[in-house]
Amino acid sequence: MAGPNKSLGQHWLHDRSVLSHIADCAELAADDTVLEIGPGLGTLTSELLRRSQKVIAVEFDRELARKLPGQFPGKNLEVIESDILSFDYSTLPAGYKVVANVPYYITSKIVKSLMTASNKPSVAVLLVQKEVAERLAAAPGDMSILAVSAQLFAEVTLGDIVPAKLFTPPPKVDSRVVVLRTRTTPLFTDISESEFFRVVKAGFSAKRKKLRSSLSGGLSISKQDAEQLLEKAAISPDSRAEELDLDDWYRLAKIVNA
Repeated sequence: MAGPNKSLGQHWLHDRSVLSHIADCAELAADDTVLEIGPGLGTLTSELLRRSQKVIAVEFDRELARKLPGQFPGKNLEVIESDILSFDYSTLPAGYKVVANVPYYITSKIVKSLMTASNKPSVAVLLVQKEVAERLAAAPGDMSILAVSAQLFAEVTLGDIVPAKLFTPPPKVDSRVVVLRTRTTPLFTDISESEFFRVVKAGFSAKRKKLRSSLSGGLSISKQDAEQLLEKAAISPDSRAEELDLDDWYRLAKIVNA
């Protein structure tokens, strides 16, 4: 059996009940095409092939990519040796689903690439570091740029916690399943993503500070001007970025970009 490559963040998961739960979260149908990121030894691949029409597995590790097809003779499995961060999602059929146990160190980049792709998945079920999963699904009070970015494009919910001891080798922290169901229509249609995120990034530019200060620095305006913008958006200047929900950011961004 291939040994995990630490530099690629590989941790093998063999627990059948967890693998089944991950697949359950994707609500797979017999006609679905599934993109699996980093199939590794194919333990999750096996579960996905059983439930869907086709699995397209993108594997960065050349040796693993070479061996995987031989494990599933006669199955509708396509293995592509590639870096997922340079993968062309437009080659996939509309409505495809993503299911993956992803390396911790590129989780945020994978979420961004999926959620900003022109051909987004209908759902992405990812097993990631527990803390990151909970950040993605955070509510106002614990928001971050990662949470705002994910929730702008998808409804985010949490699945089961997966203890580190179930992996080989065990990572230093527990994992958790996070489910991103892509919004079929944009949440906000009268403001561009760049305009929206310019304000969000400014708000989080000094997240320990109150919004009047972080917006002032992030937008290069006076604190008095920042305070007026916030009051116009019905947001307390004493609030902090983590306390705002998506509607708050939308109102503020509309006013800033007016």
